[in-house]
Amino acid sequence: MWDYTDKVKEYFFNPKNVGVLADADAVGEVGAIACGDALKLMLKIDSVTQVITDARFQTFGCGSAIASSSAVTEMIIGKSIDEALKITNADIADFLGGLPPEKMHCSVMGYEALQAAIAKYRGEEWEDDHEEGALICKCFGVDEGVIERAVRINKLTTPEHVTFYTKAGGGCLTCFEQVEEVLARVNAGMVEEGTIGAAQAYRVGSVDPRSLKAKPRVNGTGNGAAKSAGIALNGKATAPKQSPLTPTTAAGTGAKLTLLQKIKLIESAVEELRPYLRQDGGDCELVDVDGNSVMVKLSGACINCQMASVTIAGVQERLVQKLGLPLRVVPVR
Repeated sequence: MWDYTDKVKEYFFNPKNVGVLADADAVGEVGAIACGDALKLMLKIDSVTQVITDARFQTFGCGSAIASSSAVTEMIIGKSIDEALKITNADIADFLGGLPPEKMHCSVMGYEALQAAIAKYRGEEWEDDHEEGALICKCFGVDEGVIERAVRINKLTTPEHVTFYTKAGGGCLTCFEQVEEVLARVNAGMVEEGTIGAAQAYRVGSVDPRSLKAKPRVNGTGNGAAKSAGIALNGKATAPKQSPLTPTTAAGTGAKLTLLQKIKLIESAVEELRPYLRQDGGDCELVDVDGNSVMVKLSGACINCQMASVTIAGVQERLVQKLGLPLRVVPVR
């Protein structure tokens, strides 16, 4: 089991630079709430010195996503935009003292948002919009450009590592062949450039996708995943303790549940989280379940909290862990 560093915990429980930055000069947005992770990075840039004088973020995701997003803002304030552009996702992970392999996509998201913000500030094109045929992983909305950059920057040579760094292939595995084709093509180019050795380069067909189904994936399942969901209130986060899962609620067996069983488990999971929300003056109630969409109602301090989206993300991750289903939590009034 991965032991999160003190710095990751600090930047999760007490995230820095959270919220909206009024009159931001640059904004970078990556990911999508529907896909499980999203980050909006806002920058204030001195027009004369081109130095980043302030930065804020809003993120929807797990504890590692919160920590990585916060770390990015701390790393770039006071730097020129040219200096900020040199920061890689590996630098973000190193700043935090390391991240679990399956959570490296959180640092990549921070890198992508920073690159997008500065590109837009300069009036340059950024590959944040899916062009025809560019979308590789529909489960997590990952396009070809994200995979290529992650492979090159981090010298990735296996499909499993691509999943850890981008989430591509972390869902239904339908995109596996496309992922390995991109990986093989980029690795071949890296061999020609001398970045990696020929023996390291991935070749299509080297891995059976069926072998990946039993391994740790993304979204908080598998060994090394976070023990708890991230719940943020009033700019801070708390992590509820996780009770042992019974065989009928373990991740991976959720597909066998009847509708009534699923609703009961969802009710149970939400009730487990409510005491932690109440400690900060908030609350969350289950309203309805429609397929894999779970409607909840936030109340109290949660209603107008700028970190409400992270609260919803934490509830979603906890439910996914408990049921082993691709649930989506939707706040309703």
